[in-house]
Amino acid sequence: MTQPRIRTPLGKIEGLGSARSGTHHFWALRVSSVALIPLSIWFVASALAYVGAEQGAVAAYFAEPINAVLMFLFIITCAYHSSLGLQTVIEDYIHQEGTKITLLIFNRFACWIVGAAAGYALIRMAFGAH
Repeated sequence: MTQPRIRTPLGKIEGLGSARSGTHHFWALRVSSVALIPLSIWFVASALAYVGAEQGAVAAYFAEPINAVLMFLFIITCAYHSSLGLQTVIEDYIHQEGTKITLLIFNRFACWIVGAAAGYALIRMAFGAH
């Protein structure tokens, strides 16, 4: 026996159902924002501590494993969170399907390219390649 489907009146008329990704997107955005709280506090404290410092001092700071790992987590979490947030804005406010799909692809690509470039720069700095 099949279970009866619960649908909204609008869903019955249009024949559309859930895309089944809304809950995952909601929780991913919330979890990444909670993870960014301590990471952002650490980042701001680190940045303020090294205002005006020479490049060698900053490179030495990121050569320490704990600082390199925290910065890497900050970069990846920021890239992921910004990608999810901008995806929501695009889906909510862009109504032409072709433009929406193009912007969603560009959003994901741009966020991960920026994250990868920042991660690469961090790795070069952490391992002493100037």
